[in-house]
Formats: sequence, structure tokens, C-alpha cells
Amino acid sequence: MNLIQVHVWRGGAKGAFQSFEVPRHASQTVLDVVTHIQRTLDATLAYRYACRVGMCGSCAMTVNGVARWTCRTHVDKVVKNDQIEIAPLRNLPVIRDLVTDMREFFDKWARAKGSFESDRTRQDDFAVLPPEDENRKQVDAAIECIGCGVCYSACDVVAWNPDYLGPAALNRAWTLVKDERDTAGVARLRAIAGDAGCHACHTHLSCTERCPKQLSPTASIAGLKRAVALAALRGEL
Repeated sequence: MNLIQVHVWRGGAKGAFQSFEVPRHASQTVLDVVTHIQRTLDATLAYRYACRVGMCGSCAMTVNGVARWTCRTHVDKVVKNDQIEIAPLRNLPVIRDLVTDMREFFDKWARAKGSFESDRTRQDDFAVLPPEDENRKQVDAAIECIGCGVCYSACDVVAWNPDYLGPAALNRAWTLVKDERDTAGVARLRAIAGDAGCHACHTHLSCTERCPKQLSPTASIAGLKRAVALAALRGEL
């Protein structure tokens, strides 16, 4: 039987890697490897997963130094010399082993005013946004984010500046800025225009390169930079 050497992060922020030997199988995913360790070799291993089919994003981890969805990452694609290194996502506090605390990630969504606001009531008719509307097209290009944290983990600016809102929160803000139904446009631009906002982005494209949904937070952040500049010229900020 072929075996792979798997080095898994154990403990908290000051933990260390522990090695396991795991049988290698055809079409095996990294999540399969982690599950085998937890169910067969060490039941105390902590990790997250839910759907196992690339829908929820909860199984995101760092594999050989790169943030990935482990359920869609096949061992054959990442194994090197029959070895794999699996760690928690970067730029987030480690609770234990492969589990990170996502609170600050979602707190930044709130700081970026990432919730839809409207002046309509349930008695009003639905707002109609035709598919050919240019603003809707820009929203559609960025709306499929599921908050997995991969882009946040891949972002060098977050590593340098923990206050930076991060690509996911800014991408969400962009979808709302371009949503004609939303009524918090100026307030949202003010929220993302500071030192920790869109202008802190260095356009390294790491978020776009790593996004499992093939979104481009970099493009969304560029759009926010333009929107902030126009708002400033209009005297709204």
C-alpha cells in the first residue's frame, strides 16, 4: 500500500506540526486525508467541514503554504515527494489545530457596511433590475462570494496591516455600491475610504488568484477606489 506523509498543524498559534502516515488512494482529496486522520489515527484533531462538495467553503485550510478548499483539492495535485503539509488559514486567530476564529473576518464585513439597506417596505413592489443593466452586470460578476476566507488568508496586506478590511469585505461593499436598490451608498463609501479600506490594497492579485469561485476582488476594490474618488470630488466624503 502506498503511503503519504502528512504534516498537520496541532495546537494553537504556538503549536507545531505532527506527522501521520495516511494510505494513498485514487481521486483522494486533502479533506479525505484530514478525515482519515481524525477518524482512524487521532480523534482529537480539530477541523471544519460541512458539504464536502465545494459549496460551503468551511473546509478551507492552508495546504503546502497555499489557502485552498480541501474538499476540492486532490492529493495528486499538491503532493510533493509523498508529503503534504496542512495548516490553518493564515491571518486569522487559531482556535486549535486546523480551526480558525472567523469572527474578525465577518466583523470586517460589518465595518464595511456589508449588509443591504433599503427604504422599501414589504408592501412595495419588487425592484426590477434587467439583466442588461450595466450596474447589475458588475454586481453579478462579484456576488457569488460565500465567505470562505481563502482570499483573506492569501492577502499580504492583511498580514502586514491587521486592520485592513480585506478583499472579501471590500468585494461585498462593491456589490452593494453598485446595487441601485441599496440606500447606504455614501455611508458605505465613507466606511471603506479610510487607511484600512480600499486604498490600502497593493493590487498584488493574490485574492483573485486564489478565489475558488473565480471572482476578482481586485477588480471590485479598483471599482471602490474610483467610486471613492468621484464621491470626494462631489464633496460627499
